Amino acid sequence: MKISKKDALMWFRFFAELPEGETLLPHQQEIAFAVLTQLEDAAEARHAALEAQVPGLRSLDGRTLFVGDEGNFPQGCRSCLTGTGLSAVRRTNRCNLACPFCYDYGCLDAQPPVGEDLWEIGGTKYRTADLPMLLSVSRRPSGICYVYLEPFMEIGLYYEPIRIFAEAGVHQHLYTNGTLATEENLRALGEAGLSELRFNLGATNCAPKVIEAIKTAKRFIPRVGIETPMTPAFWESFHARKREILATGLDFINCAELHLGENNLENYLGESLYMYRQGYLSPVWSREITLRLMREAAEENWPLVVHDCSNRTKFVRDLHGKAQEGGWFGASSWGSEFSSIPYGALIPALEDDTLPFVTEEELPEGYRPGDIVL
Repeated sequence: MKISKKDALMWFRFFAELPEGETLLPHQQEIAFAVLTQLEDAAEARHAALEAQVPGLRSLDGRTLFVGDEGNFPQGCRSCLTGTGLSAVRRTNRCNLACPFCYDYGCLDAQPPVGEDLWEIGGTKYRTADLPMLLSVSRRPSGICYVYLEPFMEIGLYYEPIRIFAEAGVHQHLYTNGTLATEENLRALGEAGLSELRFNLGATNCAPKVIEAIKTAKRFIPRVGIETPMTPAFWESFHARKREILATGLDFINCAELHLGENNLENYLGESLYMYRQGYLSPVWSREITLRLMREAAEENWPLVVHDCSNRTKFVRDLHGKAQEGGWFGASSWGSEFSSIPYGALIPALEDDTLPFVTEEELPEGYRPGDIVL
């Protein structure tokens, strides 16, 4: 059903008042899902209008969008979307910052440790000495990424695993907020064989120290870029130091569409949110910022790639990953970060006059106010 915004708001206000954990009846579930689709269509209509304004917009095998020289497209993302997948390597359970967009916001001090001299790969824990054995018995991935909070908190532990994977010809990238990066440890990462380093520049509001670290990293590591959630704060801080950032010689900017979970949702309550394919919950403005940045890069011919790491891209990533694992047709790990639809958090989008529904119809009989909804 193409439920109207007025009716959607009425029902979501009602659903938000229900006791926590109460399951909706089938007709009510139909209404809830219809509202999610209407919000998604409204958000995608706004995004499509901005896409149309980006000159030179390109596609990577129909799986994601970017602007710029494809030679600068991050190999880690290519591995993720078209290769044999992207294996996550987890080690460091601590961070020296607390970013409002972090998925672990508010509970950073409670993240479980992986273990002494252990690396979690594919859900299994390995000692450093086990990695050559792992490479000899398992299908070698086209790429791996070092994730789980801030690796530079103990960056010296990473050099040997990076060396082992580099000798095996595996592309490797690592994420950092950049605040602990020095010429010494960046040189060591390059000497160990790290392929790609990604700075979350939004974590520090584009701090000059981190911009300088990007410039230093380019001297030692083959590919260096920015990967950060797109927020209004990042947009403002990026443009305040745009000239210095582009002068670092970075290769790419991965514009991540911010998605929210139980831990960071409170930091964005009151914003107009939508759910993509009943999975990730995001502010409508996040991908809008991406598309505005892509348009600017294309019009000004920035010497780098700006990549639209949107919810759709992440949806495709999960489909591709399952296919590489031999999953059945249509299988993926895509899903919501929430145990149930966060009705209250979606009410501001239903109250937002700048986010009209694309098509509206009257509710069918049985779904109207006063009807018995079973």
